[in-house]
Amino acid sequence: MRVTSKQFLIAAILLAAGAGIYFALNSKSDTSARQPRNPVQVIRSGVAQQKSIPITVYANGTVTAFNTVDVRPQVQNIVRAVHVNEGQEVRAGQLLFTLDQRNDTSNVDKAQAQVARDRADLADAENTLKRNQELFAKKFVAEAVVDTARNKVDALRGTLKADQAAAQSSNVVLSYNQITASISGRIGAITVHPGSLAQPSSTPMVTISQIDPIAVAFAVPERELTYIVATYPKGDAPVVAQLAGGGQVEGKLVFIDNTSDTQTGTIRMKAEFPNKDRKMWPGTFVNVSLVSRTLSNAVVVPAQAVVTGPVEKSVYVVQPDETVKMQKIEVVTIDNGQAAVSGIAAGTRVVIEGTQNLRPGAKVKEMQATPAATGKNGKGGKKSAPQ
Repeated sequence: MRVTSKQFLIAAILLAAGAGIYFALNSKSDTSARQPRNPVQVIRSGVAQQKSIPITVYANGTVTAFNTVDVRPQVQNIVRAVHVNEGQEVRAGQLLFTLDQRNDTSNVDKAQAQVARDRADLADAENTLKRNQELFAKKFVAEAVVDTARNKVDALRGTLKADQAAAQSSNVVLSYNQITASISGRIGAITVHPGSLAQPSSTPMVTISQIDPIAVAFAVPERELTYIVATYPKGDAPVVAQLAGGGQVEGKLVFIDNTSDTQTGTIRMKAEFPNKDRKMWPGTFVNVSLVSRTLSNAVVVPAQAVVTGPVEKSVYVVQPDETVKMQKIEVVTIDNGQAAVSGIAAGTRVVIEGTQNLRPGAKVKEMQATPAATGKNGKGGKKSAPQ
């Protein structure tokens, strides 16, 4: 087969093109292989600061009435009138119930009549004694007559005092039929109605709960007790309650239990809060916080800079040559996104963001500020840390 010059030229061109493509692909593959992967890690860093940081104790609290009174009758009797409604606010001394007082009223009248009769008998005996004393002075009667009259007066005086006490007791029993509120507060469900038999040992007729001020019961770890007592020697530690619907209320600590719970290692406390707006209701749950102490001159870093390992905690420290090393630390406390640590000095530059891809000795560079952080004119925004 005879090959023309034209066919030979075409074959040479194709061969040259294939060789060029081959060498180009091999050169690119070698260049990619020689380039290192992720040569520099992008991070955001910050400087450890030395300042005072409060140690805040957080706990779950239960709202309870500051005072609660179960209203029961002191005598068994029939309810004649109910003067309040369920859920009503009442004041101390306000009339709540009236019982059937007809029998007790008659007993009072009887006792008062007996007292009146005793007074009349005593007055007659005193007059008799006075006349006998005058007759004895004139030698008309014997001394024994005077003694008898005096003894009768003394006996009637004793009888009068006894009957006066009985009359007073009858008045007290009569007052039991007027049941009044012993404290100011809000009443709950009423369990009796006109015509019901009220008994001292039965279910309370109504319960009064004082909800202004109101109390919150909570428990804190027993290790914090020493700090709280030392920080607030008068026991008036400020307590903040975070409400479920938003907002917070400030109160004060009013009670520390005299013993701790051995099973949970906590100690019970109670705080008092103003509740004029009725934002807190007995039986609900709130989150409470209490500053137990303040750490002075603590080294503080952002909490997200702390790397938690299987055994210990550490941070990545940025070296002057823009490499990082892992530094072991101990976390004293974490509060409001700040961690008080030991193991590094104030002024140390630590990695805040980007720790998940770091290894000791890795090269890093500071994350640049985003356009959104610099504002419309490119001025006045958040600046990145110096590289």
